[in-house]
Order: sequence, then C-alpha cells, then structure tokens
Amino acid sequence: MLKKFLPLYLTNIMSVMNDNLLKTLVCFIAAGWVEDSQKTFVVNSTAGALVLPYLFFSPLAGRLPLFFKKTKIIRIAKICELPIMLVAVLGFKTQNLWLAIGAVMLMGFQSAIFSPSKYGLIKDIGGEKGISQGMGGMEAFAFLGILIGTFLGSVLSEKASESVQYTVLGVVALLGILFSFFINADETKQTEETSANPIKFIISVSRMVSEHRGLKHVIFLLCMYWWLSASIQTLLILHCSSALSMSPTDTGIILAFMAVGISIGCIWCGNLDRKKFMLGYVPQLGFLVSLILIAVCVFDMRGMIFTVAIILVSVLCGFFKIPLDAEIQKRAKPGELNLFLAYFNLVSFIFIFFSSITNVLITSFLSTKYVFLFDGVVMFVASIFFLFNYKNVLCFFGRNHVRLHYEVSKKGVENMDTKEGENLLILPMHRAVLDPIMLFSELYDKKLQPLVDSVYWKIPVIGHILNMFDAVQVPNLQKSRKGVEQVQLLDGIIDEQLHKGSNILFYPSGHITLDGKETIGNRRLAYNASKILPENTKVVAVRIIGFWGSKWSKYKVKKTPSIVKLLLMSGLYIFSGIIFFVKKRKINLEFVDITNDFKQWSVLTKNDFNKNLEDFYNQGKESEDLVLSWL
Repeated sequence: MLKKFLPLYLTNIMSVMNDNLLKTLVCFIAAGWVEDSQKTFVVNSTAGALVLPYLFFSPLAGRLPLFFKKTKIIRIAKICELPIMLVAVLGFKTQNLWLAIGAVMLMGFQSAIFSPSKYGLIKDIGGEKGISQGMGGMEAFAFLGILIGTFLGSVLSEKASESVQYTVLGVVALLGILFSFFINADETKQTEETSANPIKFIISVSRMVSEHRGLKHVIFLLCMYWWLSASIQTLLILHCSSALSMSPTDTGIILAFMAVGISIGCIWCGNLDRKKFMLGYVPQLGFLVSLILIAVCVFDMRGMIFTVAIILVSVLCGFFKIPLDAEIQKRAKPGELNLFLAYFNLVSFIFIFFSSITNVLITSFLSTKYVFLFDGVVMFVASIFFLFNYKNVLCFFGRNHVRLHYEVSKKGVENMDTKEGENLLILPMHRAVLDPIMLFSELYDKKLQPLVDSVYWKIPVIGHILNMFDAVQVPNLQKSRKGVEQVQLLDGIIDEQLHKGSNILFYPSGHITLDGKETIGNRRLAYNASKILPENTKVVAVRIIGFWGSKWSKYKVKKTPSIVKLLLMSGLYIFSGIIFFVKKRKINLEFVDITNDFKQWSVLTKNDFNKNLEDFYNQGKESEDLVLSWL
C-alpha cells in the first residue's frame, strides 16, 4: 500500500515544505526589516497571507475535477511553483516586505488550487480499505514537511547566505514537480457541480454535508484543530522569542518537535483506526489537549517542561485529527468527495485566518502565554459540542465512562446482528436508571431508536440527546392515563415504527424494579407488539444482572434516583481519582433471541404472556451484596 501512495506523499511533503520554508524565512528575515513594535504584525500577516487564498479559491478548486483529472491539476499547480519562487527571491533581494508576503500569498493560491485534488486521490489510490492508512500517511508526511520546512527556514534565516536560501527554495520546488509525475490513480470522476462564488459555494455544499448526519460536526471540530495548530505555530515564533528569549534556531527546534509529534500521532492513529473506533476517543483527546494548554499558561511553563508539553500536545493532536479526516472520506460519496474537501478547505482556513486575528488581539493587550489559555478553553468547548452532537461518539464516551465504574461482560451480543431487510425489537429488563445509558453505550455501533416518555423532551439537554438518537416520543401514561385511547395511540406508534424497519427499544415493565425482580404486571405494551409483529422483525430480550443494590437502583428507596445528580457525582468520582482504588461492580448483559417464543406467547392471554416474559427475565440471580463503591 505504501508503494502506491508514496509518489503522492512525496509530492505533498515537498509542497508543504516549501510553503513553510518560505513562510518561516519571511517571518524571520522580513521581521528584521521593521521596528520591534511591528514584528507581531509581520508574523501574523505572513501566516494570514498563506491561508487567505483558500478563502476565495477553494470553491474553484472544488470545481476543477469536473473538467480535469486530479493528477493533471496537481502537476500544473506544482509547475507554477517555480515562478512563485522567483517572486520570493526578488522580494528578499530588494527587501520589499509586500513582495515577500505576496510570494507567500501566491504559494497559498497554488496550494489551495490542488489541495482538494490531492486528498481526493486517497480513495482513488487505496480504495475504501486504504482510507485511514492513506490519511494517516498523508498527514504524517505533511507534518514532516512542516517540520523540515520550518526548521530549515529558521536555521537558514540565521546561518545561511542568501544564495543558499534561494537554492533550497528552487530545489524543493523542482523535486515536487518531479514526484507529481509519478502519481498513478484510478480516478473517480466528480459528478456534483457547484458555484465558484465562495458564499454560494458554502451554502450549497453545506446543504449537501447536512444530508450526512453529524458530518458537519466532524468538519467543525476538524476546523477547530486547524485553528489550534495554526495558532500555536505562529504563537511559538513570538512566545519563544519574547517570553523565553530563544534564538530563531532554538525556536525552529521547538517547531520541529511539534511537527514530529503530530507526524507520530498521525501514523500511529492511522494504523489503529483500521482496528479500533478511534473517532470515539476524539473528545477525550480534545479535553487532554485543552488541559495541557491551560496548564502552560497557569504554571508559566519554561525550558524542558514547556518543550515536553508542546510535544505531548502535538502527539495528541495527531491522534485527534486522523479519525476526523477519515470520517469525511468514509461518509462522502465518490462524486461528492472533492466538493466536501474543497468546502472543508475553505471553512478551515476561515478558522485559521481568525486564529491569526485573535492572536493579534490577545498579544496586543496581554502576554503571549494567554493565547495558550484562550486556545485551551476554546478547544475544550469545541470538544464538548462535538461530543453532544455525534451519536456514536457520545455512546462510545458513555461506554468508557461506565466501564470505569463497572466490570461489564456481554453474552449473546451476536444476536443483535441482522440480515438484509431485517429489523430489531429490543426488550430489556429495567434494573436501574443507568440501564439505557449502559445499553446504548455498549451498542454504540447499532442504530437503535428508543421509545421514551414525552416528559423527558422537556429537559433541555436530555431532549437534545433524545432527538440525536431519533427517539420516538410516547404518551406519558403515568400522569395521563386515558385507558383504551392512550393504549391505542401507543400501539399505533409501535406498529408504525416496526413496519418502517426501525430497530426500536422499549421496556415491557415500564418502570424500575422495586424488589430486584422484573414485574410487568398488567401492562400490555409488549403483548400488543406481539400481535402486530412484522415477519422480518427479530425480537431480542436483554437480561441485565448486577445493578440491583447500586445507587442507580431503587434498593431500599421509594423515589427514583436523579440521573442528572448521579451523573455529576459519577464525574466527580472519576475526576477525584478515587475510582481507581475501588473494586468495580460486575454487570452482566445477556442478549437472547426470543423471536419464536415471542410469537408463540402471542396467542396466550395478556397475563400469561407477561408471566412468561417475567420468568425469562428473572432467571438471572441478582445479588444484594453491595460492592464497596458508592455506585
């Protein structure tokens, strides 16, 4: 696989290297042409010049694959790099600040034009199976290019002659052109057409992105990553010089460590993403990055501690980025991919552009260390936002949270698998208020729709989460019992959802057990469902053992425990670290296919039907011995 991708990787590394080499040379050399008070402006203007073309030309770049092969677009763009280097050399020779920054802007234009094409080739070269590895390698080589370009730029600006600087710029451009002619791909032709007008392009493609549920949130968080990466890269040039009194070469070393860390994270995560659900770890990685950045500011880190913190942030960022990149590739249809990548380029560079503005505003009034604080807080909020807007990730996060408290074992989970055209009716027993969270977190990769009492939609956060899960709203029978009319409405909802092919979940008992035994009593929800069960529906009953006696249950209490209060206490329990010194409570989940029994029981009376279901649930022995844990 590496052999297939290598020409694309090498073309990309040369492009990124020259972008960052030129940008770093301008930052360090051109900054010497102005007064100290204007150096911040030069650094941020140079960084902004590289990304500004993406804001205007990404829509055009997204349309080009309609008319030309992606490999051809890349080769033409690379050839244009040579005259751009001549403009840069002229700017340096004449010490013309605007000409030097103009060359950086032209490099930004050149990169913007072929960026969607180079990422669009990943699936063409490696297929579906090669997406994660291709993205991991692509980003690793990109950050290796950032590493070499930034480090070379800082060293050359301080120690090399002008002729050496100009020669290196030219050689890197020529190598990029050479490698581009070795790229070979079975290209998928783009079919979707959009406007080249940036505003119309954003509106039209954002509608296309919204059709893929949750994808806009993936793109948003990936844009936040680029905000952070760009912010720290430009910040380090200023912070290392003004706050840490480092030379350009020392600063270049720190920037090189940052690029190496991201490259390591990208390669490592690219390999893991093929085996594990790495997207599920993204919010947690975001939280870690945020805490480290906030700590850099609060503790005013310096020297080796500061360097280690930057390396750690960089590695985490590599892990953070790749699952998001891969998700775009996986979710987009072949004809949409280039447009989505162009859209992402445009939006991400809007974020990068504004990161330069916020850096200027903060450093105009405060020390550079407060940019770390600001970026940390923003990243933390963005990770929270993503967590509560991407269903599978929220479920996976819940799974990791629950497993810190409990030792969970599953039996018969293969019974949750379905054939083509088959749907599920899941009927769990109800031991505690944590049951639904545990079930959905353990089955994060399944598309399940719970039937939920309408009262829960009135709770803002809970209502949002229920909508995210496509939960089906049912009447509140406890507060508004209308006999036959209400039951018929409920039956109609179940009938509709089952015949739509939904995988629906509801609790036959409708309440948490009061004595450790499942009691369905006179309820008729499951019984009525058995009467209208479609032929292609599999019925899976879930036996849950281990919750009785926990704080989540009604053990020795009459009032239903507050789930919000318990979740907050659970988080505090984890944050305090006590959780790691307490024995875990054992929870057993057993998934049993009862389809045949369910159909046979349907001819019985309601009471006999419920009695059989109760007997099934109560086969598991529930212990009342409390584990030494508040949970």
